[in-house]
Amino acid sequence: MTLAPLRAALILSALSLVGCTTVGTTFSPLAAFEQSHVFVPSKYPYGNWHPKDLELEDAWFDSADGTHLHGWYCPHEKPRAVVLFLHGNAGNVTHTAEYLRSLHDLHQLTVMSFDYRGFGRSDGVPSESGILADARAARAWLAKRTGLRECDILLMGHSLGGGVAVDLAAKDNCRGLVLASTFTSMPDAAAHHLPYLPTNILMRNRFDSLRKIDQFHGPLLMVHGDRDRVVPYEQGRKLFARANEPKRFVTNAGGDHLQLVSKEYTTAMNEFLKQLPRLDPSDEK
Repeated sequence: MTLAPLRAALILSALSLVGCTTVGTTFSPLAAFEQSHVFVPSKYPYGNWHPKDLELEDAWFDSADGTHLHGWYCPHEKPRAVVLFLHGNAGNVTHTAEYLRSLHDLHQLTVMSFDYRGFGRSDGVPSESGILADARAARAWLAKRTGLRECDILLMGHSLGGGVAVDLAAKDNCRGLVLASTFTSMPDAAAHHLPYLPTNILMRNRFDSLRKIDQFHGPLLMVHGDRDRVVPYEQGRKLFARANEPKRFVTNAGGDHLQLVSKEYTTAMNEFLKQLPRLDPSDEK
């Protein structure tokens, strides 16, 4: 989940770059300031690392560049699907516990969540390229642990995690894609809060889901609160319009940026799972 407001991160990030970057220049003297506000990790031991009524297995694995990463793996005896959940720009894996419990108990899913580099118990310093690489490493670990092909993993992302999930799905495919409160791109989200600034030029971090999502050709479920003051509801609709069929959009009526679970979403999620492509046992590793 996104713990610190992404809205504040976007505003501070954009403001930090005013007067410090020019068109055609990729380096900003305050790039480090942008990084520190776009990525707001909570490091171990912050958080509840022993949530009740949730059986977890620690997952340790390395990203492509050798960065040591940590996640939580929550198996189900008879899973309807195997899910990699990608959280937002702040906090750590402990803040996903409630949603992991919902996915496991309500939807009968085996699920893994993990911390990007620099978050929780994971080593390193966060960056856009590093986080995207971390997601691939997490999916590889999950596929090996469950005996599935990587493309048979279901991807779910919230907020910034939605941008990570879109990148992974567009480039490497997946069984299905679920996005919650996801922006078209990070500069677009910043522009909503600072419309008078050329954020598309100023910001180094992109997470350009609008450019990538039409490269994915599998089932898509999107959910967005119509009172989301961090990532505008209209951005969710725009991203959805660019996506290929089959797809479904669910509006969380009155929902804000952090609201992931609602009656409408739970029903849609169950229907989405029923319609996922069947796994061919001969394709399992």
